[in-house]
Amino acid sequence: MRVVSLHVVPVHAGSYSRRERCSRVRKTEGLATVLYWLTKRVLLGPLLHLFFRPRATGTEHIPASGGALLASNHLAVADSFFMPLVVPRRVTFPAKLEYFTQPGVKGRLKKWFFTGVGQIPIDRSGGSAAQAALATGVRLLREGHLLGIYPEGTRSPDGRLYKGKTGIARMALEARVPVIPVAMVGTDRANPIGSKMWRPHRISMRFGEPLDFSRYYGLEGDRFVERSITDEIMYALMELSGQEYVDMYAAKAKELMAAETDERRPRLPSQPRATEVDRIPTVEAS
Repeated sequence: MRVVSLHVVPVHAGSYSRRERCSRVRKTEGLATVLYWLTKRVLLGPLLHLFFRPRATGTEHIPASGGALLASNHLAVADSFFMPLVVPRRVTFPAKLEYFTQPGVKGRLKKWFFTGVGQIPIDRSGGSAAQAALATGVRLLREGHLLGIYPEGTRSPDGRLYKGKTGIARMALEARVPVIPVAMVGTDRANPIGSKMWRPHRISMRFGEPLDFSRYYGLEGDRFVERSITDEIMYALMELSGQEYVDMYAAKAKELMAAETDERRPRLPSQPRATEVDRIPTVEAS
């Protein structure tokens, strides 16, 4: 079984020998592994199975070993809790470093909780959040891990599927791994936006066939290629989930909706039904 390297470096790292630093990293890895499986199989997993009866189809498409991206639509915070329940391998999600560094007892409990549900800290101090997440994702994929990613970048504000960000394409190309589309269904009913308590509701997950982008290897950095790959992933998610597709970033849609509540009322563009969307570009390999 593989474990995720969190690379938690102490503030005064220079005061430790290389052997001591390696020992600390191994202890962190061991703690992360124990917390993950304990949370999944004992502390949280059984309760989620009892109240939400999650079911999944297509899990045979998940590779038994090696790196892969699990690209999912994003309806609720609960998405990151339910997907790992039905995946036999460990699933890792990137998370803000702030979730792991809050002082005090509350901060320590929060760190244990996020570690237990498979999230790892992204250090944004050395550059932008996007670049930090990209570098961490590529490293984990090359080490053979399953990485959960939400291409929309944020939760859908209204249950529709929004335009994907191209970072997922860059990771797939640089790490040279397949992308498995995952459709989450029902998590927005169990965990509506703004709700403080989850509501019992049947959760479904649909795993699609792996998307192979080997024809584009060596073309990372090409914006047209990365956009084409991302749109292909979003098209697969649209077909799996049955969601209506909106050719707009979810963050922008949230801004427009917030403006509407302030009575400025700009209108969201109307979009065709999911079955009518044919705008996804395709590029044939030469």
